[in-house]
Amino acid sequence: MGHCSTRIIVLFLLQFLWTSAKDVSIDCMCVGSDCNEQQCTGDQCYTSVIISNDVTTFKRGCLVGSESKRMTCSATPSASHVVECCSQHMCNANVSKETLLRLLLTEGEAAVHYRVEMLVLFVLGPFVVLGLLSVLALLVCRRLHHGRLERLHEFDTEQGAIDGLIASNVGDSTLADLMDHSCTSGSGSGLPFLVQRTVARQISLVELHIRLQNLGQWQGENVAVKIFSSRDEKSWFRETEIYNTVLLRHENILGFMASDMTSRNSSTQLWLITHYHENGSLYDYLQRVAVDMADGLHMAASVASGLVHLHTEIFGTEGKPAIAHRDLKSKNILVKKDLQCCIADLGLAVTHTQSDNQLDVGNNPKVGTKRYMAPEVLDETIQTDCFDAYKRVDIWAFGLVLWEIARRTISNGIVEEYKPPFYDLVPNDPSFDDMRKVVCVEQQRPFIPNRWFSDPTLSALVKLMKECWYQNPSARLTALRIKKTLDKIHSSLEKGKTDC
Repeated sequence: MGHCSTRIIVLFLLQFLWTSAKDVSIDCMCVGSDCNEQQCTGDQCYTSVIISNDVTTFKRGCLVGSESKRMTCSATPSASHVVECCSQHMCNANVSKETLLRLLLTEGEAAVHYRVEMLVLFVLGPFVVLGLLSVLALLVCRRLHHGRLERLHEFDTEQGAIDGLIASNVGDSTLADLMDHSCTSGSGSGLPFLVQRTVARQISLVELHIRLQNLGQWQGENVAVKIFSSRDEKSWFRETEIYNTVLLRHENILGFMASDMTSRNSSTQLWLITHYHENGSLYDYLQRVAVDMADGLHMAASVASGLVHLHTEIFGTEGKPAIAHRDLKSKNILVKKDLQCCIADLGLAVTHTQSDNQLDVGNNPKVGTKRYMAPEVLDETIQTDCFDAYKRVDIWAFGLVLWEIARRTISNGIVEEYKPPFYDLVPNDPSFDDMRKVVCVEQQRPFIPNRWFSDPTLSALVKLMKECWYQNPSARLTALRIKKTLDKIHSSLEKGKTDC
């Protein structure tokens, strides 16, 4: 009895579901080649008119399924096609052919409608694409930023115990102690790497300058912090690589302390920490101060001395490669308290070793400062596979720096105001073509005031700088020859003072 009752209930439910499904469907009028009968059953009714080759086709029928309804009923009226849909029993029987023909667009209306749709597409399309690209770029940048921080944290995790040990030792040391220890270790390349990271973490920025140096403090002593953004990572890496070169340390090369990657205000910063020189760059100093003859020669000779050290390869088990600066200018030279100068900013430097004849130009796409470019760089005839060619480019730039110093050197109570090289021939921010026209085509050189020729010391400097400016690179002096000539000029000046 119970089993029979269950079967009756199941049959009743099936009958109910079938009836409900049938109730959802509606009957529609069917007219056209697709119709077998005058009526059909479906989810929705439609009526359509299609004009093709001047033949008008009128149809009525049923639509079954959501996809079919969406494809048919969402069609926009045009000059040749219109569809009307409805959802009631036999509702398409009341829609006549004439009614639909009145809904057809004229050719002009269809064209306007098409143009409006295309205009909307062309106007909104680029903004949509740009928005998607912006979101993608933001995601990529955030991923790269987090990747850098993860690498930094991974290194810290790996070296944490060692850093802690060194920090306890460094905490009782002064900057001078550390640098002395570095020099006596025989490397001559700055602090050991792990000490560099410890020092970098202990530095607090005191003052920011839009110059070569930002003032920082470590253990109560001033240090210079050069801050690179993440997009200048190649410059930071190259400069770090060069400064860590064995036996690079020299009194006329900026003293390197440490290099580190840090995060400030959710952005990656790359730090290069060096000795701090309060006089700033030679460019800044010469704008503020006019120098006497002895100080001017002292400055020039110290720059030449630094250049000699860079250009010279030191042979041995722990030797030093020859280095060409490639961006020598007064802004990249710092003035010490005793008015000696030291060369800075080695981000574009090139190295060379004779043993394997290896020339390493780094992986930095940047080029030097256009105002200081040699003729062979401007006309693109430089031998990029020859190290001596890069040294000769430095000599050209040194001649321009020597000219800047000479302008601010007092002679017989007279001195010119500071001006950059070629100030009277090119704009403040000269283009590559501006410099090529002046230096290569017209073969002009910086203006030499007449007063320089009446002073024996300045006259000797004029002769020296002109020998740095030969159009033919191989005719220019070497850094060592320049250094010896400047020493000789300085000796003559001192001898003249003694005789007086």
